[in-house]
Amino acid sequence: MNMTKKILLFFFACAVAQGNICRADNVTYKVFDVTSYGAAADGKSDSAQAILKAWADACAADCGALENAKVMIPAGNFLAGPVDLQGPCKGAMVIEVNGVLIAPTDLGSFKKEWIVFRHVNGLLITGAGKIDGQGGAVWHKMKGNRLPPSVKLLSVSNANVQSISFINSKFFHLQIGQSVSVAVTGITISSPADSPNTDGIHVAYSTDVKISNSTIGSGDDCISIGPGSTNVTVTNVNCGPGHGISVGSLGKDKGELGVDGVYVTNCTLNGTTNGVRIKTWQDSPAINAVNMVFSDIVVNEAGNPIIIDQEYCPGNCDNDKPPSNVKISNVTFENIRGTSASDVAISLDCSAAVPCEIILKDINLQPLPPSPGLLPAVPLSTCEHISTSSITEGDIFPPSCF
Repeated sequence: MNMTKKILLFFFACAVAQGNICRADNVTYKVFDVTSYGAAADGKSDSAQAILKAWADACAADCGALENAKVMIPAGNFLAGPVDLQGPCKGAMVIEVNGVLIAPTDLGSFKKEWIVFRHVNGLLITGAGKIDGQGGAVWHKMKGNRLPPSVKLLSVSNANVQSISFINSKFFHLQIGQSVSVAVTGITISSPADSPNTDGIHVAYSTDVKISNSTIGSGDDCISIGPGSTNVTVTNVNCGPGHGISVGSLGKDKGELGVDGVYVTNCTLNGTTNGVRIKTWQDSPAINAVNMVFSDIVVNEAGNPIIIDQEYCPGNCDNDKPPSNVKISNVTFENIRGTSASDVAISLDCSAAVPCEIILKDINLQPLPPSPGLLPAVPLSTCEHISTSSITEGDIFPPSCF
């Protein structure tokens, strides 16, 4: 049986299995336990080399049609420096984390990433354990993308990340780049509200990504969908704390690609600084952000429940820059309801160069209850540069500004 048929069989078994990992009766595992390679569950000894050796042997193993290679990280605390887990492999790979993988706090240990998977076709990352980035030790020293993400999938296809927990990443918790057919389900991500740039899941230059049934709390976007993303689905995600669920930022660099096909449904955002958001930079390349639906969203005490910001600039900004050239079109905000923590519940700040084309349908965003002795606030909607082809349907509160 060739590798493609083995991978299809592996994922069919996972789809019909009950439980946290693939457990179909006709699929077994050849287990490569990292402790057999010298990993120590003492939280102090660096287990990176043991993990790399276990992966290399598992990747090279020819397990046959009804067996898959599994790298096992058992119960216990395993400190591990950077590991670069590369394919292609002989067959589909499983990595099961039942202990706690702990990142070093010494930034000198890192070149760029902490745990990265490259060029793997057929991958399952699962387990009852945690991936601990120990970001609290370094957030005050350095901020932004100079810090390593916890887990990065790069040029990976047919991958599943499920039922595992991420805590306190130094940078993004889970980063998906240049990948195809990735499903993330049943995971938990947790870092403090004031932790900088700790996006829960960041997607860029990837196609057919599905994120579902997960709980994400972070100091930045719960989910950020960046340039080059196509056909990204987010369903039944609980977000908070964090900056909400965002498309972008887009258009920061020359040569960026746009976004086509984002579907965010049945999600709840609690106490987030934004609800659902599209953000683009000024003076951007001419790219498209098209075919997006945000529907059946509940926001509880969220600032900016619905926001388009085409003058996004989190640092020092030049107000004289030309407007954004990111064309936002065929975007629907539907059945979004709950409470707004800001006076402006709907903020649509689009580009003068390429006005937005959007649909608002059945929106109900109420103010928070007033403090004793104060009159209730009246939420507002504000608009800049909305295309005349934009429409509203159903009941809209606060009333539409176009």
